Amino acid sequence: MNRILIAEDEPRIASFVEKGLKSHGFATSLATTAQEALQLALGGEFDLLLLDLGLPGKDGLEILEELRGQGAQVPIIILTARDEIQQKVAGFESGADDYVTKPFRFEELLARIRARLRQSNGGQAQAQESLELLAGGVVLDLRSRKAKIGDQELELPAREFVLAETFFRHPGQVMSREQLLDRVWGYDYDPGSNIVDVYVGYLRKKLGSHLIETVRGMGYRLKA
Repeated sequence: MNRILIAEDEPRIASFVEKGLKSHGFATSLATTAQEALQLALGGEFDLLLLDLGLPGKDGLEILEELRGQGAQVPIIILTARDEIQQKVAGFESGADDYVTKPFRFEELLARIRARLRQSNGGQAQAQESLELLAGGVVLDLRSRKAKIGDQELELPAREFVLAETFFRHPGQVMSREQLLDRVWGYDYDPGSNIVDVYVGYLRKKLGSHLIETVRGMGYRLKA
């Protein structure tokens, strides 16, 4: 199991990222200050660091420079609201491996994390989790990002695939609309939106109406 250090002081974002990563099989720890982030990252116990540039106590670029200056080789992905090109360049020059600008969608962050872990450990991260998820005669291929029903391959747009993956990773579990909004659409979603119902409808049309059932007053459940 890969271990990820989340250095983020905004509780809503930290909780959103932590829940999403845990649901995908990662172990997580949280640092809310620059000093905590430095101490934990230098301990060498983590496979990747998600670093907010606005942590209390020290500028994120200084944290980067200090980590690299002390020989820390952990892959680092910056999380920040700073989207100016100069800031991105400064981040890479200070030792960052990638850059995600807030607000971001979880599936983008997850894809970048997986890519960095593959690069750093020769593909072991991807091998640690199943590359296919199966339910009700439908196979989700995590490599090709496609669904398969028998010999038929189905193309799923990115959001539909992430929603399907969320259900397939929690078979038999009731998922509320709020949980699905949080995991698939991100922390900046509109809680009054009916987008979950719309996308569940898309999946039912493509994967079979029997696969995802409505639990009245609670949400949706993938039939185990």
